[in-house]
Amino acid sequence: MIATFPLPRLLAMASVLLLAAACGGPQAAAPAPAPPSSPSDVMTEPEPAPAEFAPGDLLPRDLLFSNPDRALVRLSPNGEWLTFLAPVEGALNLHVAPVADLEDIRVLTRLPGQGVRSYQWTYAEDLLLYRVDEDGDENWQVIALDVRSGEERPLSPESGVNARVESVSQLHPETIVVALNDRQPQLHDLHRVSLRTGNAELLVANPGFVGFLLTPDQQLAMAMAMTPDGGTQWLRLREGGNPSDGADWETAHVIGPEDAMGTTPVGFTREGDVLYWIDSRERDTSALFAEDAITGERVLIHVDPRADVSSALSNPVTGVVEAVAVEFERTEWTVIDEAVAPRMDRLRDALAGDVEVLSRTTDDRLWLVAELTDSGPVRYFLDDSSSDSPSFLFTNRERLAGVPLAPMHPVVIPSRDGLDLVSYLTLPVTVEADGWVPAEPLPMVLQVHGGPWARDSWGYSASHQWLANRGYAVLSVNFRGSTGFGKRFLNAGNQEWGAAMHDDLLDAVEWAAEQGIARRDAVAIMGGSYGGYAALAGMTFTPEEFACGVSIVGPSNLITLLESIPPYWAPMLELFATRVGDPRTEEGRALLEERSPLSRVDAIRRPLLIAQGANDPRVVQAESDQIVQAMAERGIPHLYALFPDEGHGFARETNRMAFHAVAEHFLGECLGGAVEPVGSAFEGSSIQLEGEGLPVPTP
Repeated sequence: MIATFPLPRLLAMASVLLLAAACGGPQAAAPAPAPPSSPSDVMTEPEPAPAEFAPGDLLPRDLLFSNPDRALVRLSPNGEWLTFLAPVEGALNLHVAPVADLEDIRVLTRLPGQGVRSYQWTYAEDLLLYRVDEDGDENWQVIALDVRSGEERPLSPESGVNARVESVSQLHPETIVVALNDRQPQLHDLHRVSLRTGNAELLVANPGFVGFLLTPDQQLAMAMAMTPDGGTQWLRLREGGNPSDGADWETAHVIGPEDAMGTTPVGFTREGDVLYWIDSRERDTSALFAEDAITGERVLIHVDPRADVSSALSNPVTGVVEAVAVEFERTEWTVIDEAVAPRMDRLRDALAGDVEVLSRTTDDRLWLVAELTDSGPVRYFLDDSSSDSPSFLFTNRERLAGVPLAPMHPVVIPSRDGLDLVSYLTLPVTVEADGWVPAEPLPMVLQVHGGPWARDSWGYSASHQWLANRGYAVLSVNFRGSTGFGKRFLNAGNQEWGAAMHDDLLDAVEWAAEQGIARRDAVAIMGGSYGGYAALAGMTFTPEEFACGVSIVGPSNLITLLESIPPYWAPMLELFATRVGDPRTEEGRALLEERSPLSRVDAIRRPLLIAQGANDPRVVQAESDQIVQAMAERGIPHLYALFPDEGHGFARETNRMAFHAVAEHFLGECLGGAVEPVGSAFEGSSIQLEGEGLPVPTP
């Protein structure tokens, strides 16, 4: 299978304001399913349908924001099953089909509301795991599902507990390791759980660690804790020690705060003899290293001076890394093991977009591959080692085929102090342009990503296509503090919320105006999570810069934000103190108050739309309520869209439809772009919409 090394472990856990491992040895031998005579006999790439839309037509919102036809497509490790999420009565649910007969699709779950949000295969015959929460509260429950019989078994408490899967191993196919915070809300204990019975054995009563690293044999390798300066330390258990006693652990690695977000162990080979690290120490960009687990000797596998190593492809049996990806403007793969070079070359030659290997069977005969493009749906392919080329399966959105969509242009924008801001620009398809510069400046939406410890990437973006279709230029900027561009760029965002991070956004707007892309008097700022904060900051810190703002689950007060974090993020408080500001000190609180949009609400001069999920555990409802109340008391024009059955973002299709209808009308009033009538967009939605001084969209 593919081993993806995403953001380093601490960074992944720390991206709490963001809106979204190597495998071991062979499982018990199962007979390989008979392959179809040719995968293309099962499902062939369709001929382009007659054009339903012409350039310039208003694309309906449901074309872009409805649930996809298929999502999270995966192969079972033994190659017998193909699974994916697909809509059932408006919610994404699990489906399965035999690889030998992909048209024999069965529905596995029928959950209403938010449906199934994520799942993964185990190495036990026919068993997968999926997770559900209650209306976005992120108290995840883990459930085992037998795809052959349909039988389900809960493996964690039903509610009030945040469960996360720590280990799924080929060496122990019948058990997994699950982390639960049921004993103390602040700490996750480790439990070994039987997939067949649900019986659990406590492995570690967590004495205070942020997380653990396990071997493929499901043994404790290391534990991680924060240091007072915002760095990390990795500890090993003393021989014969009690893992639940913090005194029995000794320090193995201390990583300073400047490297903590770019340095972490990421997984072992099957035998546990090699440990892979993503490591930024003694360099700027994070490199991939292989470390001898006994001697500690290290070998550099790959480094790129432009960007961090973002993911790796590992052998489905040995766990040895065979190819490495780096993402600067687009994703680029480098082959490490020449054994996979012919296959990677074949995929590169056959697929024009960026390639992502989603699954590999344990016999390595079948690869499930996604082709990502900027102006069309995701296309899925099955690559058989015995075939000459990958065979098309389906797309994630059939209705997008043939729709005139806009290309996304990577552009690098200089900041005022010399940083390169990798950014992405989309223009309406009907606009005459010289490359990515339109003949006449356009109204523009600056779309700011969440995180902030995340990044924007090249590829299809529903929001970019929606806004460009309405007549706007759309610009997304990887401001300082974004991930993937090295530690200098990442650390330049430390305690710069609403300051240098915001300056990068202003520099990008100024660049767009100077290039003739944007009308300087018609730029909106829009984003979710940290992007929502950036929108609030834009409207309060620089009230004349933007014509209007859209803030989705955006924090308005950085002090109350950090005081209301979920309890299981409490062990990472030193991280937030270093990166954002320390709410425990007088100096830190003064900084946080200064950078809080709520403290400058009197400065708002332009219209503002705020949207919030009532169950959001990351940016709680009070963050939106308090700034809405302050605006109402001052008579400042605003709209407030509250969704009682959502969390950090909009998982329900009906709520996405309602929000985008409101946002489209709001932006149309502000920037003058095209607007689709609300129509039935509010049907089935829980939206509670109020406003002052602005027209409230109605069906």
